[in-house]
Amino acid sequence: MNPSIREQFPILHQEINGHPLVYLDSAATSQKPRAVIEAVKHYYEYENSNVHRGVHTLGSRATDAYEGAREKVAKFINARRTQEIIFTRGTTTALNLVASSYARANCKEGDEIVITQMEHHSNLIPWQQVAKETGATLKYIPLQPDGHIELSDVEKTITNNTKIVAIAYVSNVMGLVHPVKQIAEIAHRNGAVIVVDGAQSTPHMKVDVQDLDCDFYALSGHKMCGPTGIGALYGKKALLESMEPVEFGGEMIDDVGLYESNWKELPWKFEGGTPIIAGAVGLGAAIDFLEEIGMDEIAHHEGVLAAYATERLSEIDGLTIYGPAKRHVGVVTFNLGDVHPHDVATVLDASGVAIRAGHHCCQPLMRWLEVSSTARASFYLYNNEQDVDRLVSALIQTKEYFGDAT
Repeated sequence: MNPSIREQFPILHQEINGHPLVYLDSAATSQKPRAVIEAVKHYYEYENSNVHRGVHTLGSRATDAYEGAREKVAKFINARRTQEIIFTRGTTTALNLVASSYARANCKEGDEIVITQMEHHSNLIPWQQVAKETGATLKYIPLQPDGHIELSDVEKTITNNTKIVAIAYVSNVMGLVHPVKQIAEIAHRNGAVIVVDGAQSTPHMKVDVQDLDCDFYALSGHKMCGPTGIGALYGKKALLESMEPVEFGGEMIDDVGLYESNWKELPWKFEGGTPIIAGAVGLGAAIDFLEEIGMDEIAHHEGVLAAYATERLSEIDGLTIYGPAKRHVGVVTFNLGDVHPHDVATVLDASGVAIRAGHHCCQPLMRWLEVSSTARASFYLYNNEQDVDRLVSALIQTKEYFGDAT
């Protein structure tokens, strides 16, 4: 990866506790390049207005910028049409929209919703709620000892009673890339739809929703160099047209009477109220930034970095790495002996190294791993091998600090 890319992220050029910052928490949120920051700033300084309503110049500029961002999202994940892109606050809101609208209307007692124990809470709790309200049954695809999924287990778990399969393309804990395309084929063969949590995949690899043949795909802007509070739901047009909106108000209506109302066409029927305009502009700028670098280049860089990190971390006695020996996404989850992950993260922060510690919104997976929490280092396009070396050095110091506990 070109070293100049790192220079485009202003936040990285600072010291934390007297040490140059090493940011290894991109799975939680990525940092923002100057191009995204400037795009949002430019919007507020020159284009700020509400969209779709005003006929004045600022209104037209804002509308063009907002809908232009939608077109960029559609192209970025290869949706068939821009109407299939619904702007949301992020992956969580997008998944809840599918659960609240599509699932509640299409699930009943005796139906099955298939997920995994590896899901982020945002792709688990909504399906728990749907099951409670409709009488549907939650089923879990078994995990292999290293966390990966065997397609033979998928075949056994999905049946003719399955209505929804919901799965993350990439695990936010294990860094596993699931065979979503093959799982989609099995789901469709059994008459089910597949919902893909793309929070951890969209920033790190080329995504083609048509090739995956997924029915719904959710993503977050803040994990892919964009602003917080903006994301998108992709849905196949026929499915979205069959769904009812879950938020009601201005902008999503076509005609309002005293006792009845009807909705606008896609995608606006799901975007009630003033939308997240500046966020969409920033997301569009983030997509431009990522595409200029190239998603294949980003994926290759992360794969090399993940392999190097796994190799270096394996050299530390008493450190346990969870997940597969070989990983393609820059997420490495570990524990250092009996030292609590929060203590590990605190000591690392004293050395300017930022990692994540906790259950990572994956408590069922933590129980499956037989731990309460873990430490997690996650890498992105602005990280390099020197960052990994700083992490390893800080962990060795942590090990020495806690002595017998490791």
